[in-house]
Amino acid sequence: MVLNETIKNKLALLPTLPGCYLMKDKLGTIIYVGKAKILKNRVKYYFIGSHAGKTQHLVNEIEDFEYIVTGSNLEALLLELNLIKKHIPKYNIMLKDDKTYPYIKITNERHPRLMITRTILDDHANYFGPFPNVTAATNTKKILDKLFPLRKCNLHNDRPCLFYQLGLCIGSCAKDVSKEEYDERIEKIVQFLKGGYKDVKKDLTQKMNEAADKMNFTKAAEYRDQIRNIEITLEKQTIMNADQKDRDIFGFDFAEGWICIQVFFVRNGKLIERDVSVLPCYDKPEEEFISFIAQFYKELNHLLPNEILIPDTVDMKMIQELLEVPVFVPKRGKKKNLIVLAHKNAKLALKEKLSLLGLNEEKSESADNGSVSSIKEK
Repeated sequence: MVLNETIKNKLALLPTLPGCYLMKDKLGTIIYVGKAKILKNRVKYYFIGSHAGKTQHLVNEIEDFEYIVTGSNLEALLLELNLIKKHIPKYNIMLKDDKTYPYIKITNERHPRLMITRTILDDHANYFGPFPNVTAATNTKKILDKLFPLRKCNLHNDRPCLFYQLGLCIGSCAKDVSKEEYDERIEKIVQFLKGGYKDVKKDLTQKMNEAADKMNFTKAAEYRDQIRNIEITLEKQTIMNADQKDRDIFGFDFAEGWICIQVFFVRNGKLIERDVSVLPCYDKPEEEFISFIAQFYKELNHLLPNEILIPDTVDMKMIQELLEVPVFVPKRGKKKNLIVLAHKNAKLALKEKLSLLGLNEEKSESADNGSVSSIKEK
């Protein structure tokens, strides 16, 4: 491509330092923000040779650029996030919070409550999830409301609330509930959500049998229903790891200027949900992947797990510094198999996306040809 004098002169002066670069169009509008470990190498990449369709469209619009040097690669990544949020460049992908998942929340209050939410706040509450859908979250909450009820009522009631009479409220409306009593109940809820429901199920089974022995079949049926709810809601997922850790597993694939990123959510050792995103890719796939991870957790506020697994082509240390949780690149065993599975799913989803794009383009061309033919016939 033919470079204008401004770009030629600036390319010669680029430093071999980390930082962010801002691409501008002929009106001076910022159309793309990127980061680089070495600004000189990365920015030159756009002006050497030809690129896949979407990246070439970006390059064709660039009339000028500027850059900001940072002290480290991590600072460049954080600056990139802020610049994208500030300028909203048309070629940058801003992840939207349109695929939020339900979480169960224990509020941080003197009289805590159990809630379902799709928003994670920095409010020192306890969050558990994500759940695959709101039905699973609601059913789990119903089980907890029955086994370990917290506050349901308005604290200023004149008399015990209906929930308390039904055994679904701890009774803040009827008595003074100590912090110690709340803490004990919250601990049981946390244990339950972290896999301790097996012990609860065992205890309910014993109580069901005792009730049946005493000919109290109504109570036995109640315990039986609670056991079934636990089995249906919490035991149907496939076990992926016996250690019961919460982890997110990422894989990605790249082709024809598009990147597909797949994440598996494993909670208590069980695969409960997946998230898949297919996005235009204007940078090196590994760098786009890191930017995606940053937005995924920092901007969309996805709950951080105990650990994150990523492919071996990605800068593990930068992600670990950014998120301050353990990040691993598995080499063998079940964890490596999960990475392979995530990549396989990403590859299939990307292939499907590209096939659909191709079909849409063919339809568009056919429509155009049809229009031309009809005009000629007239």
